[in-house]
Amino acid sequence: MIMPNEFKHHQSAHCENGVATSLLKYHGMDFISEPLVFGIGSGLFYIHIPFLMINGGPAVSYRSMPGWIFSRASKLLGLSVTRKKFGNEEKAKAFLEQKIKEGVPVGCQVGVFNLPYFPPEYRFHFNAHNLIVYGKEGNDYLISDPVMEKVTKLSEEDMMKVRFAKGPFAPNGHIYFPENIKSVNEETIRRAVVKGIKRNSRDMLHVPGPIAGVSGINFTAKHIRKWREKLGAKKAALYLGQIVRMQEEIGTGGGGFRFIYAAFLEQGAAILKEDKLISISDEFTKAGDLWRTSAVQMGRIYKGRLDEQKYYEECADMLNQISSIEKEAFKRLLKLDLKY
Repeated sequence: MIMPNEFKHHQSAHCENGVATSLLKYHGMDFISEPLVFGIGSGLFYIHIPFLMINGGPAVSYRSMPGWIFSRASKLLGLSVTRKKFGNEEKAKAFLEQKIKEGVPVGCQVGVFNLPYFPPEYRFHFNAHNLIVYGKEGNDYLISDPVMEKVTKLSEEDMMKVRFAKGPFAPNGHIYFPENIKSVNEETIRRAVVKGIKRNSRDMLHVPGPIAGVSGINFTAKHIRKWREKLGAKKAALYLGQIVRMQEEIGTGGGGFRFIYAAFLEQGAAILKEDKLISISDEFTKAGDLWRTSAVQMGRIYKGRLDEQKYYEECADMLNQISSIEKEAFKRLLKLDLKY
């Protein structure tokens, strides 16, 4: 069993990155960082799913599918990730208890609505949050939630509620942990950085269809221009509010992920000894700033401070500009002759 003082908590900007970073560091991979996990795992993405609604608004995401970042990064580092979901709550509890007895810290996908340590304004129906369970004291699980400053606890009852939250992306007791742990040499790290960059570039530039990658950002911009006339000012503003929530409250959203990716490219420049990655990193910082600026504008519309069509046009223009910046940055990354 893990003693409480044996597990070191690491606060991070995003939950899945943070879980992956903490679990890998626990197993001795001191070189790993949140930007490295995110970049090697090809985490940067964008998708607008027009046929799916979340909390009454459009479903947009600024990152790859939940779970992919950790799995991709682990595979490139020569590790594996074991994942399990459960249809039975008692079996899910028994498996978690067994891993605790074995001294294995585990990641869990949970819903945030019933997390008692979250501030009330952040408790809404979102089921793709990630945290680490690293032990148990009495009836309380010991929790390392990467977005929190300190470790915390969850009762058995609360743990069951969040592990089996209902709705889109229902976790179904999802639990995961790295296996096949071994030392990772510098060549493997360099190869992982290069492959992570190439896959992320292809995903953003060449994913089929109009709703994903850099094309997906333009897809959202096109819809924003139509929402006020098509839906009415009130509902259009609610839709923009939902985009802001998906961007700024769920994980690190549009801007934050771009800043993390910029940090990854800076670290990649040092690992690969390729200075050209620094200037490309600056482009993702610029995109991140624009994402944040667009969120402020959308927030003002949502709160009723701005109401005219021209402000919707300005939001759409910013998204078109973001798409252009990210497209050119990823094209530059693909053109680099990166060596490992």
